[in-house]
Amino acid sequence: MTGIAVVTGASSGIGAAIAAALEQDGYRVAGLDLNDTAPYSVDVADPAAVEATMRRVATELGPVDAVVSAAGHYEEARIADITHGQLHRMLRVHLGGLRNVTRAVLPSMMERRRGSIVAITSELAVGGGDGEAHYAAAKGAIIGLVRSLAAEVAAHGVRVNAVAPGPTDTPLLAADSPWRAPDYLATLPARRLARPEEVAEVVRYLVGEDAAFCTGEVLSPNSGAVI
Repeated sequence: MTGIAVVTGASSGIGAAIAAALEQDGYRVAGLDLNDTAPYSVDVADPAAVEATMRRVATELGPVDAVVSAAGHYEEARIADITHGQLHRMLRVHLGGLRNVTRAVLPSMMERRRGSIVAITSELAVGGGDGEAHYAAAKGAIIGLVRSLAAEVAAHGVRVNAVAPGPTDTPLLAADSPWRAPDYLATLPARRLARPEEVAEVVRYLVGEDAAFCTGEVLSPNSGAVI
């Protein structure tokens, strides 16, 4: 495979693994991240900043062939304690981040009648989580956007899919996270967390030509957390 791929949240964790996998496949990868050391430093929740960054990517690298929206934000809070600001931020980063980067690349993809968009959601979008309502809600909204957008742009040659990992061994999970506790891991059929590289392999499949007939799909590499 060759072409230009944009990966948000590319500086660490799942996003970094995805960027590395796509580079191995021959893509020139534009890594977007809030981290100011990223090749393209941007807050994905800022529509104007994302639009400007995507214009820069197109100028410097060329038309974008694939987008992976992996930028995320995670925190735990009971529903009674979730502030308006916390809820708004969760939605802006996850749902807004996907909308912003997708909106910026769709005109070119539709004109060229080619493109693959993959959004990283979560198994919590399907199964929910105790003390994670705003995170699960934002991730669930991603699935709704993916399936609706897939129907909207399929006739224009653009595919839109999602990957819903379970708990994954990344810095996003603190060392004392309940998802790392032996008692929790024992409940998983795989008995361990997923590795970022394993999630990246699922994304690599959806981006590639082997998945040319897949759109509106949600694949779930979650160690059996949700079956």
